Amino acid sequence: MNLNITQQNLYLLLPSKISWLANMLAEDKGITIVEAMKILYNSSFYTRLADESTKLWHLGPVALYEEYQASVQGQ
Repeated sequence: MNLNITQQNLYLLLPSKISWLANMLAEDKGITIVEAMKILYNSSFYTRLADESTKLWHLGPVALYEEYQASVQGQ
């Protein structure tokens, strides 16, 4: 069984990562989860998360949310 994460199979991990992030963002901003998901999927942060070479997928929910917040503040 191949357990390596590649650009071709990274998409399998992303929904759970976005789910955690959307819940945190919705709670912080007082918006719905759907609105939070739209914000996340349309962000440059998601582009970085979806790029296997960044290795952001290694991070847990809290660390990912901190990275997201830093990317938003840096814009």
